[in-house]
Amino acid sequence: MIGSMTTSGSDSTGGKGGAKGAETGTGAATTLRIAQNPEADGLLGRSPLAALVGMLLDQQVPMEWAFTGPYTLAERMGADDLDAGRIAAYDPDAFTELFTTKPALHRYPGSMAKRVQQLCRYLVAEYGGDASAVWRDAATGDDLLERLKALPGFGAQKAQIFLALLGKQLGVRPPGWREAAGPYGEAGSHRSVADITGPESLVEVRAYKQEAKAAAKAANTAKKPGTSRKK
Repeated sequence: MIGSMTTSGSDSTGGKGGAKGAETGTGAATTLRIAQNPEADGLLGRSPLAALVGMLLDQQVPMEWAFTGPYTLAERMGADDLDAGRIAAYDPDAFTELFTTKPALHRYPGSMAKRVQQLCRYLVAEYGGDASAVWRDAATGDDLLERLKALPGFGAQKAQIFLALLGKQLGVRPPGWREAAGPYGEAGSHRSVADITGPESLVEVRAYKQEAKAAAKAANTAKKPGTSRKK
């Protein structure tokens, strides 16, 4: 499970998690198939911070692009993993350049570079730089959801999706986690990255997203003045 992976962060204790940035549990990695790239997925499966950064980047770009970002970022930083303390202390302009260098890490590389730094600074301040401390001792699903929603760049929906990913694929299952994840926690669903386990499920999730987007567009069109006005 992800709570048993090698954590990335500083060696200082303190913060909410009292984290030490060391291995917890067995240190075993989890196999993911979100980025559809063996190296990128390998990093996601063993690095809590990489998983969080991938989730943060997952907006307005294809899912594979977003979740390959942490691996590309680590490569450009000359490391085999991401470190919250190092990212937090990085010169902002130089860090932005890591995102904007072609091929860019995101459609909006400048703004996403700032968000990743904000996330890492929060993790350093609140969890000693240890990303897995966000969920390691969460008492309930609701507790975990609130912790995720407090992360910079994580709104309610993103927090629920990541909670579902933790529970469905990464073995983090505090009591009530499915309920806290809302529809994304439903077993057998194909709504989000939490349900991607390979190429076939990626196609199913993408189809669901397209259908949901089309339905929302139709609903908004129906609400416009003149389209359904009563006499």
